[in-house]
Amino acid sequence: MQLDNLYQEVILDHYKHPQNKKLSPVFDAQVHHVNPSCGDEIDLNLTINDGVISNISWDGVGCSISQASVSILTELLIGKKIADAYSILDQFVALMQSKGAVPGDEYVLEDAIALAGVSKYPARIKCALLGWMAFKDASVQAQAKSKLD
Repeated sequence: MQLDNLYQEVILDHYKHPQNKKLSPVFDAQVHHVNPSCGDEIDLNLTINDGVISNISWDGVGCSISQASVSILTELLIGKKIADAYSILDQFVALMQSKGAVPGDEYVLEDAIALAGVSKYPARIKCALLGWMAFKDASVQAQAKSKLD
């Protein structure tokens, strides 16, 4: 029970004090994602330099889960190589799709492990994944753009 309370505090802290929530005017890719089942929205800007994520900025509206999740994502992925970010993304998606069966690796997922309980509630999984899918979309666009430049 204490661990659940700690996780709730992490989520609420990221919701009340979101990290990187101000769209940067400089970016390699910009995406807008919406969760049609609840109306949560995320605009996400991504900048990649030499295969390393140099900036993720965002703005959005929605529930505490969607907003905290994207805040956690930015702290976790900024400064990471794209390949490492995809590995973290894959582990987070696996956690969300596990229906509570997979505990997740807190050393890899860091604060994102606080969202593990969400995987038991199918209606909330899309909330937790919204920012992560926006990141994935933006990273594909940014990498495609860099190949054209």
